[in-house]
Amino acid sequence: MSRDITPDLHKIQLYLTEAHPCSYLADKQATTAFVDPKHPLDTETYSHLSTMGFRRSGQYIYAPRCASCKSCIPVRVPVEGFKPTRSQKRCLKRNADISAHIEPNIDLDEHYALYQKYIDTRHSDGDMYPATLTQYRDFIGKPWECTRFIEFRLGEKLIACAVSDWLDDGLSAIYTYYDPELSVRSLGTLAILRQIELAQEQGLDHLYLGYWIRDSAKMTYKSKFRPGELYIENRWLRI
Repeated sequence: MSRDITPDLHKIQLYLTEAHPCSYLADKQATTAFVDPKHPLDTETYSHLSTMGFRRSGQYIYAPRCASCKSCIPVRVPVEGFKPTRSQKRCLKRNADISAHIEPNIDLDEHYALYQKYIDTRHSDGDMYPATLTQYRDFIGKPWECTRFIEFRLGEKLIACAVSDWLDDGLSAIYTYYDPELSVRSLGTLAILRQIELAQEQGLDHLYLGYWIRDSAKMTYKSKFRPGELYIENRWLRI
């Protein structure tokens, strides 16, 4: 099934998946709309779609289109007004010994080993378990032109990576994986804070964090970066 997105993007077709079990809410069925993967997308169009609540996963640009549920709400952080909480300031101080570098390409073997450890330890109950090299390549290892890898290292050791897309109006946090043995460092929080800093340094307006679900414990962390904006009824609302 396909349909046009909007009059402004009328040449792009959306395709709807069949209903399938939701990954976040038990006993819910999910339907996903995704942009025709054969349609060429430049960064400008991708950026426009992001302002409309779309998200990238691997080669696909998608958005939830569930018939009876509106729980997945796009969320972004307006970086100019961001102020870290006390907990977030402690996270930055605790990780002052970690270096962060932006890379356009990565050492696949080094990164896959970290990704595999992360998925198999932290997400063994999810649909990404068990991790495979093919899965990693399809999901993360084939970067788009606008994609950058933010490597976090303790000395020479890779301990975390934030995959981020550079859009026209902000950064889009695609995925973060890190060493689960260093959970006391809150590396996921550190990755978001660093991306907020990068957006500020680049003069960009937002950090897109994907979808927030009120009733999903896995999504709670996204509400801790304030101020935030939610995409509701085709407009961004400040919270």
